[in-house]
Amino acid sequence: SEVSVGERRRAASRHGRLYNRPFVECFEETPMLVAVLTYMGYGILTIFGYLRDFLRHWQIERCPIAREREEQKDFVPLYQDFENFYTRNLYMRIRDNWNRPICSVPGAKMELMQRLSHDYNWTFEYTGRIVQDVINLGSYNYLGFAENTGPCADSAAEVTMKYGVGVASTRQETGNLDRHEEMEKLVANFLGVESAMAFGMGFATNSMNIPALAGKGCLILSDELNHTSLVLGARLSGSTIRVFKHNNMQSLEKLLREAIAHGQPRTHRPWKKILILVEGIYSMEGSIVRLPEVIALKKRYKAYLYLDEAHSIGALGPRGRGVVDYFGLDTCDVDVMMGTFTKSFGAAGGYIAGKRELIEYLRSHSHSAVYATSMSPPVVEQIITSMKCIMGEDGTTKGSERIQQLAENTVYFRKRLREMGFIIYGNNDSPVVPMMLYMPAKIGAFGREMFKRNIGVVVVGFPATPIIESRARFCISAAHTKDMLDRALSAISEVGDLLQLKYSRHRIKPCLERPFDNNLYEDIDD
Repeated sequence: SEVSVGERRRAASRHGRLYNRPFVECFEETPMLVAVLTYMGYGILTIFGYLRDFLRHWQIERCPIAREREEQKDFVPLYQDFENFYTRNLYMRIRDNWNRPICSVPGAKMELMQRLSHDYNWTFEYTGRIVQDVINLGSYNYLGFAENTGPCADSAAEVTMKYGVGVASTRQETGNLDRHEEMEKLVANFLGVESAMAFGMGFATNSMNIPALAGKGCLILSDELNHTSLVLGARLSGSTIRVFKHNNMQSLEKLLREAIAHGQPRTHRPWKKILILVEGIYSMEGSIVRLPEVIALKKRYKAYLYLDEAHSIGALGPRGRGVVDYFGLDTCDVDVMMGTFTKSFGAAGGYIAGKRELIEYLRSHSHSAVYATSMSPPVVEQIITSMKCIMGEDGTTKGSERIQQLAENTVYFRKRLREMGFIIYGNNDSPVVPMMLYMPAKIGAFGREMFKRNIGVVVVGFPATPIIESRARFCISAAHTKDMLDRALSAISEVGDLLQLKYSRHRIKPCLERPFDNNLYEDIDD
C-alpha cells in the first residue's frame, strides 16, 4: 500500500461531512539511507567547521566575518562566535544561492545581475552582465500581478503623479488618504466581512496585532509550522503558548480539552481567552489548513480563531477568496482574518478583517496602526486595481481566468514532478510546491545547476527546515505558460538525474496529455 512505502495520506474520511471535496495531502517519508547520508553530511561539515575555526583562531586561515576586538574581550560579547558557527562554516559555502540582485519585474520571467566571488562567497563582485529570460519559480506572484504594464501599472503611475510616493505620516494623524478608505472597504467587500484595516508591512500585521488581541492570562494554541511573524506576535503578547502538531486535529483537541479542564497553571482559573493560530497555506510545506475541522473544534470549545491567509488569499478558492472560499465556509466562523497584499496582489502590506468591533478596537490599540507610516499611494492603487480585477469589477473576466490558470498550472506541475519520481510535499491544490533535496551539498548544487539552465529557484535548508528536510520550493504563477512549465520541468528532471534527487519509492504513470480540469471547483458552492 502507499502507507507501506512511507506516504502519509491525510484524508478526511472520518470527517467527510465537513468537506465538500476530497482533502488529500502527501508527505512521503524520508528514505532511511538518505536520512543517514544527510546526517553524515552535516556531521562531516561540522567536523571541518571546527577544524577551520581552529585554524582561524591561530590566524592560519583568514576569517572576514565580524569578530570581537582584543581590547573588548572583557565586555559582554556583541558577536557570539558559537551562534555564528553555522553561518561561517555551512551557510557561506552556498551563500551564492541567495540574495541574487534582480534588475527587472519579477514576473514569469526575470533578469538577474551576474556576480562572482573570489573568496568563497564572503564577498561578491558584479561582472556587468545581465542574465536574461530566467524563468521565475521563486516569487510569490501567484496571479501574475507583478508586472510593469497593464491596468495595475497604469493606475499606480497615475496615482503617483497625483499623490506622490510617500505619505510622511501615520493614519491617525495626516496620513489617512481617501484611497486608504476605499481600499479597506474593498477588502471587506472582497472577503465578505463587516470591516477591514490595512498595514504597510505583512510581517508586522501579525507581530504587532496579536499582542493587541491577547495578553497575560490568555492561551495561544499555535501550529508547530506557523510563520515566524505569528510566533513573534504570540511571544510579544505575553500569553501562554502551547504548540500542536502540524495540521493534527487530535493534538489540537487534546490541548483544548486540557485548557478547559485545568485552566491556568497554579491558580487553575479559566483562561481569559483561547486563541488558535493557523495559516491558510503553510509556505514551507505546501499544505492547506484543515479549516472545517479547526472551526468545528473552535466552536465546540468556545475558542477564537486567527487565520493567516498570506499565501492562500487570491491563490485558493473558485473566486480567489482564500481558504475559506476553497472549503465553501462562512467567513463569520473565522474571528480574525489576516492576509497580505505582497503575493497574489503584487503589492505590499497586509490586512486584518472581521467584525466591525474588532477593527475599531485595533485602530486604537495596535502598535502597527498607531505608529507605522501609512501605505504608499501607488501600492494602495495596485491593491485596489488587482482586487477589482479578481472580483470582476473591472468589467472583464481576466481575474477569474487567472485564478483558473493558477489552479491548472498547480495541478499539472505537481503531477509531472511526481511522475518523474521526486518527493513532493503538500496539497495537490497548493501553488507552493516543496521538492525534497535532503543532503546539504545538494542544496547549493541544485540552485546553481538550475541557474545555469536559466531557471530561478529558491532552495531552503536548516534552520528554516528540519535538519534532514532541505528542499527546493517552487511557487507557481498564473503567468507561467505551458511552455515555461515544460522547460522548467525538463531542466528539473535533468538536474534531478545529475544529482540523484528522484528519491520517491513509488512512481505515478505519466499521462500524455496535460490534465486541465475545467470544473476544478464545481463541487464548491459560491
